[in-house]
Amino acid sequence: MIVMDISSIMSSQLRSLQSTVKLSILDKAMTSNASAAAEMLQSMPEASHPYKGSTVDIKA
Repeated sequence: MIVMDISSIMSSQLRSLQSTVKLSILDKAMTSNASAAAEMLQSMPEASHPYKGSTVDIKA
């Protein structure tokens, strides 16, 4: 029947659209989280190594 075919096609297209919207939302969320993490890392102060570049006396 033609009605069932149209219904089936529309149902398939709706599932495809829902999947596309979900992926779009997920992509935006991941991009937002990644940029927030990068911004947080850039705002952190430079940490210096406690011993690198200094002289340490070791007595046996």
